[in-house]
Parts: sequence; structure tokens; C-alpha cells
Amino acid sequence: MKPDPELKGYFEEAASWDADTRAQGRRTVRLALGIAGAGWLAVLVLAAALMLLMPLKRVEPFVVRVDNATGIVDVVPVYSGQSGMPEAVTRYLLTHYVTVCERFNFATAESDYEECGAFHTAQRNQAWYALWNPTNPASPLNTYKDGSSVRAQVTSVSFFKRSSGVGDLAQVRYVKAKRAAGSVNEETTHWIATLQYAYADPSTDPKLRGWNPLGFKIVDFKPEPEVLTDAPSAALATSATPPKP
Repeated sequence: MKPDPELKGYFEEAASWDADTRAQGRRTVRLALGIAGAGWLAVLVLAAALMLLMPLKRVEPFVVRVDNATGIVDVVPVYSGQSGMPEAVTRYLLTHYVTVCERFNFATAESDYEECGAFHTAQRNQAWYALWNPTNPASPLNTYKDGSSVRAQVTSVSFFKRSSGVGDLAQVRYVKAKRAAGSVNEETTHWIATLQYAYADPSTDPKLRGWNPLGFKIVDFKPEPEVLTDAPSAALATSATPPKP
């Protein structure tokens, strides 16, 4: 039986049409996948760009000042922590730091701990955490867990300069008065601390900046008991000793 030429041509055209349809479907799928992949790639690039730009976005607070006499309006510049600070300001900050960080009262212990941390460098904060860690037997939380309280009162602040001329050292003399729970009497001890300090950029954390708006940092803090001589007793003993002929 001979094949019909017309049917043969028809079947060939049908096969060609079917092949073209399948090829067009594959092209459509590849095109759709390409467009979808390009879209996802654009989304990832956009997300990466936003993540890189996030650190550049910050809120800068400012204060507007109005002169009462002339009515002139200007913006108060924000301290950047780079210019030199007067000695009186540094003296106040050292006094405040020692007064807060050397005292202990259970009611304000947590707040004092966080406030002192606002004045520390990262290395100093590690030592501060180790000191207050409850697992440390010498921690104030363990030493004064019987209800005792300690207050600190600064008596003098002295500044020193290195041989290079850099003035970043100070000695602070202070008195620590310990009061046992339920007692009205205080046991006083005299201390002297050597501190290394510096000024850096103020923290961007509003809470830390509220405690330390000038970026004052304690680099090192070394307290030790101070032995005081009893001057009146020494003078009395001298006057009681008869002069030699």
C-alpha cells in the first residue's frame, strides 16, 4: 500500500507545527525564568544598598538659641569631643566619677553601675564587669550584702603631665565612709586613686549621652588606701620631749 502524498505532507506539517509549539514554549519558560531571576537580583542589590546606607542615617539634635535683646536666632553648635576642655570641667567630671563609682547603696547600685560604665573605655568596662560579677567574692554585691552602705567624698584633685607634655593623669584623694546596716556610726578610710582619662566622641546612645554628654573617658583607675600620719600626736610628742642641753 502506497502512502498518500497529501497525508504525508499533512503529517509533516503537523509534526513541524508541534515542534515549533514546543520550542516556543521552552523559549517562553526561559524568558520568564530570566526575567524572574533579574528581578530577584535587583531586589538583592537594592537590599544590600539599603544596608550599606543605613549607618549614614542618623538624627542630629540641635538647640536653637534666641537672643533676648536683639532677637537674633542661631543654632548652638554641638560639642564634638575634640576641643580641649577647661581644667575646672575635668575636675568636676573626675569628682563626679569617683563619688558615684566608689559608693555603694543597694537601692542605687544598678543605676550607679550603668552610669559608671558610661564613663569607661571598652577595656576599663571589662574590668568593671569582672569586679561587679556576682561570682567574684570581692564584688560589692557580696561584700555589702548585709545591708551596709558606702559613701565617697572627694577631698582633692591634682593634675599631672607626662614628660611628653600630655596632660591625661590625675590623682584624686577621697574618703570612704562605711555604715553598717542599722547603725548610725560610720567607719572612714582614706584613699588615693591615680586615673588616666581622655576625651572622645560622645556616645550616640541617648541614655549614655545623658550621663556623659562630653565624651569623658576613664582609661585606667588605680585606687589604694592612703596612710595618714597623725600630725597633732606627732607635734604633741615633740613638744613633750625635753630639749637636749
